[in-house]
Amino acid sequence: MKTITRRDFLGKGAMLAGGAYPAMMALGLLKPAPAHAFNLEGSGKGKHIIILGGGLAGMTSAYELTKLGYQCTILEARQRAGGRCWSIRNGSTNQETDKPTATAKFDEGQYFNAGPSRIPHHHELTLHYCKELGVPLQVYNNVNEGAYYFAEGKGALSNKKIRVREVHNDIRGYMTEMLAKSIDHGSLDSSLTKEDGQKIIEYLQAEGGLDIDKLYKASARRGYTESPGAGDKPGKIADPHKLADLIHSGLMDPDFYNVAEYTYELQMTMFQAVGGMDQIAKALEKKVAPMLKMGAEVTAINNLTEGVQIKYKDALGEHVLIGDMCICTLPLPVLSNISNNFSSDVSRAIDYIEYIKTGKIGLQFKRRFWEEDEHLYGGITHTNNDLTQIFYPSYDYLGKKGILIGYYNFNEKAQKIGALNYAEREKFALEKGRLIHPQYNKEFESSFSVSWHKTKYNLGGWAVYNTDTRKTQYPALLKPDKQVYFAGEHLTYLNAWMAGAFESARSTVAALHARVTDGRASYPTVK
Repeated sequence: MKTITRRDFLGKGAMLAGGAYPAMMALGLLKPAPAHAFNLEGSGKGKHIIILGGGLAGMTSAYELTKLGYQCTILEARQRAGGRCWSIRNGSTNQETDKPTATAKFDEGQYFNAGPSRIPHHHELTLHYCKELGVPLQVYNNVNEGAYYFAEGKGALSNKKIRVREVHNDIRGYMTEMLAKSIDHGSLDSSLTKEDGQKIIEYLQAEGGLDIDKLYKASARRGYTESPGAGDKPGKIADPHKLADLIHSGLMDPDFYNVAEYTYELQMTMFQAVGGMDQIAKALEKKVAPMLKMGAEVTAINNLTEGVQIKYKDALGEHVLIGDMCICTLPLPVLSNISNNFSSDVSRAIDYIEYIKTGKIGLQFKRRFWEEDEHLYGGITHTNNDLTQIFYPSYDYLGKKGILIGYYNFNEKAQKIGALNYAEREKFALEKGRLIHPQYNKEFESSFSVSWHKTKYNLGGWAVYNTDTRKTQYPALLKPDKQVYFAGEHLTYLNAWMAGAFESARSTVAALHARVTDGRASYPTVK
């Protein structure tokens, strides 16, 4: 019977299970650690690891490797660390491929998150690093039934802002009414007993807010047109919107299907870093600052017979760096344009895996009218136009000023808006936004937009796989190409989330360290 070394197992596990660390977990070779302690035994002293990219994956890799005695060098092309974990503040700059450098002009203390803005409660590793690095968190209000749906069109409810709670409860009510009637008449499922059917009907009545006759009528769930108060003020509830109007106005179209409380990654409770998500990147940067070279743009990656050769350029000229191994965390659209001697399978995967087109704009206003006038504290307004979404900040409630995200769009919509210049993007966001919030006209002060698929050193928001690329291209990057390892959210099933960067970094560190120590005491242990 052929034996398999720990090193061989970790290499195969990385390819099959998305990384060595999850592979060990899945096969019972590592006890689960809810607190995500990550202690690898053995030393990497004397080994030099070159890390390409100073985003979360790159800095986390260096942070964990240095605990094990490795010498690390991080090459980051920008003059800031954090990659897509980036909060826009006064003075922030961005370089898009076809535009001049833009500089944000916001009031001191104001910011918005251009990249990740939310942490799901079940992303334990992200929460672990926030705790370990001393980054305080606060609740992020992702679900706000008081926000709006806005559908442009020709229906009775089109071109009007409709509270989310009205749409949700009206549609839920009509759907449950139809289902309850079907069960009551025995036309849905003849296998149900009378008692079973009655229990389901009772549930549907509660779920949809149906009356004793199994009819949907408006209730306090969908809000009041006049709020309850003292004395003879019981409050006034409006009649529900007609189902036909909801349908014909586009409020049941795919643009509004993303009900946050139904989506696993978006279910409450969600969190955010106090003071901006870049606080997570800044906390990591403090840990790895001595090994971080800013303004170092990688131009070539080459495997040697032993070790790796990395070429990069900075303000002083061109340089060559030799290391024992390399962890490449660069976004694949960027890596695709860098000279290398990778295998054909790896090169093909780098070229074939696509990244989403996405963009955001932050709009600063003189006052927080969404709170003062419309009682919107966090949450998202959804539209069927090119804005796609408007995000209201979940911090500094009742403050004097604020920044809301005036659009957050994807794919064709992001490509269309991203093609505009900065002034045109602002004009678009204001023109469409004032259809929902006429206060834009009086209260707007300044803006800053980011089109991630046009942003230098990113060229995309996050990796997007289809069935074919996940099966044929993804596995090629899960294993090292000789001395070069790959890491980042694009090498997980957590694409677009910070958790993907953290999980991938740990997986890669575990696999690399197992190789260096040749399996000798290389497994993580729980504290």
